Amino acid sequence: MNSSSTQFVTSRRMSAYEPIHQMSMWGESFMSNGNLNASASMIMDADTQLDNQSEDASQGILGPSSKYDQEATKPTDKVQRRLAQNREAARKSRLRKKAYVQQLETSRLKLVQLEQELDRARQQGLYIGSGLDANPLGYSGTMNPGVAAFEMEYGNWVEEQNKQIFELRTALQAQISDIELHLLVDRGMSHYFKLFSMKSKAAKVDVFYVMSGMWKTSAERFFSWIGGFRPSELLKVLLPQLYPLAEQQHLDVSSLRQSCQQAEDALSQGMDKLQLTLAQTVAADPLGEDIYVPQMAIAMEKLEALVSFVNQADHLRKETLQQMSRILTIRQAARGLLALGEYFQRLRALSSLWTTRPRELT
Repeated sequence: MNSSSTQFVTSRRMSAYEPIHQMSMWGESFMSNGNLNASASMIMDADTQLDNQSEDASQGILGPSSKYDQEATKPTDKVQRRLAQNREAARKSRLRKKAYVQQLETSRLKLVQLEQELDRARQQGLYIGSGLDANPLGYSGTMNPGVAAFEMEYGNWVEEQNKQIFELRTALQAQISDIELHLLVDRGMSHYFKLFSMKSKAAKVDVFYVMSGMWKTSAERFFSWIGGFRPSELLKVLLPQLYPLAEQQHLDVSSLRQSCQQAEDALSQGMDKLQLTLAQTVAADPLGEDIYVPQMAIAMEKLEALVSFVNQADHLRKETLQQMSRILTIRQAARGLLALGEYFQRLRALSSLWTTRPRELT
């Protein structure tokens, strides 16, 4: 091998070891500086030499730095899908939040309206159940918009009933004609039927609320039976107000009262059986275990029967009023409606007096 060949080989061997030698120089420079900051000129020179060597070795192939830059700037489908999912989740979250805020605002407006109605009723001296003897331990149905709407409607119903009672009393004292009196009786009957329809709708919202009678005053609840008055007992109370009765009328009223008692007993027995069945369903598995979802699902299905009991009880009350209107003359029916309305008025007044009675300080 001649001298020129020897020099060429030596030169090629040295160029092959230059990257390693250069890395060694960087390491010594980092060690000497005591940190990871090298001088800018040294790094630039080293990058230039490495790029030139990479171009010679790859023969036109792109260097690592350029390749990595392209991969870094190329968005992947997975990242785009995740970003799209995040945007969709955020959009749905905003919609749910907006709907929730709107629902809260609607409930707030209904509560404000209900409070205003109750305040006006108190100022007029009306005895509305939820505004009299509010028990802090009792059920407050105003948190449910459907129940709050029923309480408002019932307040208006009581106000209208008070007006009808005044009109009936005035009409009976004025000895108006039977035709005019018939119109007042029909309107009074329809007013009670409207209450039964209101209760049927409210029972679908919260049957426990309707059955407990919490929309009434405490004295009315004392005589309550499946969310209202017991027809047979009411006939017993009102019968003396209807005298004198003809013999046939007396027999018909007695027969009606007996039929009411039989229907009431059947409904009460059905309620007792339903209560026992519910208790057995809830306690089907040993108590103390956390997993009782199946029992609750079965109990929920059985509770649907409570709405039917409320409707049947109100149907019995409606039939009793209709039968009495057929048995009595129009003037007796007017006296009966007047006595019925005054009876409930006195119960509400009794509740008011009981609530505001003087109490001894202990």
